[in-house]
Amino acid sequence: MKTNQHKPFGLNILILLMAMSLNISMLYIASHAAWWWALLAAAVFSLSNNTVFSLLHECVHGSFAPSASVNRWFGRLTAAWYPTGFALQKAFHIEHHQHNRTESEQFDILHPKDVRWLKYAQWYAIFTGVYWAVNALGAIVYSLTPVAVRVWLVKTFGKQGSLQSGAANYIGTIDRLSPFSSRLEVGATWLFQAILFVSLDLNVQGWLLCYAAFGLQWSSLQYTDHAFSPLHREDGAWNLIVPKWVRLFFLNYHYHQAHHQHPEISWLYLPRYAQYGVRFWTVWRQCITGPKPIDKLPEIPIEKL
Repeated sequence: MKTNQHKPFGLNILILLMAMSLNISMLYIASHAAWWWALLAAAVFSLSNNTVFSLLHECVHGSFAPSASVNRWFGRLTAAWYPTGFALQKAFHIEHHQHNRTESEQFDILHPKDVRWLKYAQWYAIFTGVYWAVNALGAIVYSLTPVAVRVWLVKTFGKQGSLQSGAANYIGTIDRLSPFSSRLEVGATWLFQAILFVSLDLNVQGWLLCYAAFGLQWSSLQYTDHAFSPLHREDGAWNLIVPKWVRLFFLNYHYHQAHHQHPEISWLYLPRYAQYGVRFWTVWRQCITGPKPIDKLPEIPIEKL
């Protein structure tokens, strides 16, 4: 569906400035205050940096601003908070939309031909935050290594491992990026992080605490909003029911089925397209028990929103 709804550029900038200010404050507190304040700061950072990520998601879909070039530059800024490169994130995310709930993105389903240890390792990496760390570190590896290394990785996974993990698709798509500008973005991202570290006099423990909290919260949401949903490219996601204040921190990211059905729609208007949903904790409790055979997938109760 195409719409003429405007892109709330001014509102997006205001929210971004507020979220970045919170990020800076929480990173500083986590590095300089007593441990109990540091824990609280990390919890707040896990929310505020998800707001920034949600705006990165808007940039990826061209919904942050009316101009493509403005979207790109704000995408680079928001990606630096993840931290990753904007071109990398955009390539990965568009690939996800194209292959959603196909065989290469059925991480919740155990197929007879699956490499079992890899299926479980990938699954629990998602729900422990390791997935975020792999993405952030993977951007560095990409920026420093030639194509031959990625070819070797695909061969190491093997044909089935590369298929079930999505590695073949995702590694293939990054090799179609501009090798110079995409690497430059990753370098600029880590320069941005270094400037933050020095200017705020951060310490490693405070930085890691904040990003571990963010990574755990971000990573687990990334598949709770898909797990055990219909095997359909557009309908294969959930509109997750969470407290309204949580959903607002994530800029309606929990309305993920509505997003997959209407990826061109700004976060501001997603509630208009989300008619039915499921409770976050209902899906999450099923997720932590692990992937399941296709004939034993749980039935998730659907409610009217």
